[in-house]
Amino acid sequence: MKGKQVLLTGGTGGLVLGVTPAVLAQGAEVTIPYRSPKDVECLKGIISPADIARIHFIPANLEDEASVDKLISRMTKVDVLIHLVGGFSMGKTHEYSFYDWKRVSELNLNTTFLTCKYSLKSMLENGYGRIVTVSSRAGAEPAGQLAAYSAAKAGVIALTKVIADETKGTNITANSVLPNFIDTPTNREEMGADNADKWVKPESIAQFSCFLASEAAKDVRAAAVPVYGNI
Repeated sequence: MKGKQVLLTGGTGGLVLGVTPAVLAQGAEVTIPYRSPKDVECLKGIISPADIARIHFIPANLEDEASVDKLISRMTKVDVLIHLVGGFSMGKTHEYSFYDWKRVSELNLNTTFLTCKYSLKSMLENGYGRIVTVSSRAGAEPAGQLAAYSAAKAGVIALTKVIADETKGTNITANSVLPNFIDTPTNREEMGADNADKWVKPESIAQFSCFLASEAAKDVRAAAVPVYGNI
């Protein structure tokens, strides 16, 4: 990805320790949208000044179409989209609020649609692109109390496959990574750390994402790659 323009969404979130440094290590120029300046400061605390110089931080609301359009228009082009934004919620279907259902869909599926839509426009104009979305094991193997999350993440897989089909015959690819539980500080706090050694490490997701975003993966399309850890 040396010299490629990479839009990395969710780059200040829970996967930051694995994915952002890995993308930078590939020699990419990275654009990271953010909601809170506090998130940017946290990232600057773990990335070297030389690498920070290759990151363009742009305030954006990825749940708002006009904001996403403006974000991508500020980039010279989008060679690679790695979309990490998402949110988890669970509850029994008959007890689950419609508000929470809509919120989970907004975070996981709608943000994916908007960033893919506008990134894809840039890619089609320039004749090159790599789209990597992050779904979940729950999207491929739905389980109880995960109705909203499973439905949204299944939608991410389907959307990615649709884009892959629409871009056949071009130098644009679209693929999904499907992690299980991810070993992040937030997940350890909320779920306990008893089995954390068996969870997926952010670095593993980073490796798969960087491969799918690379020239080497030019023949990989519509893949939904399971990264389940040891559970």
